[in-house]
Amino acid sequence: MLESLSLALVNASEYGLAAAVYTASLSRGLAFSAGIRAGMVHINDQTVNNEFHIPFGGMGASGNGGRFGGPANFHEFTQTQWVSALDKPIHYPF
Repeated sequence: MLESLSLALVNASEYGLAAAVYTASLSRGLAFSAGIRAGMVHINDQTVNNEFHIPFGGMGASGNGGRFGGPANFHEFTQTQWVSALDKPIHYPF
């Protein structure tokens, strides 16, 4: 009951960049964090972390729906294109 009220309070904010959960029970912290609408959730840790290889971005008014940082940059800042090429055209029998 208390956890559902706390989760409702956390998610009542229009912002969702980062959140932190402090708990003596890691399993309860993981379960609670699954319901938090935020781009990052830290359990028993600070919200100010800078890991260059981890995609960074928020939810709600704290984000634009994308992530940047590390491999996510390839998807966020580029477009893929498929190009196929043959040295000689295919000869079709019809």
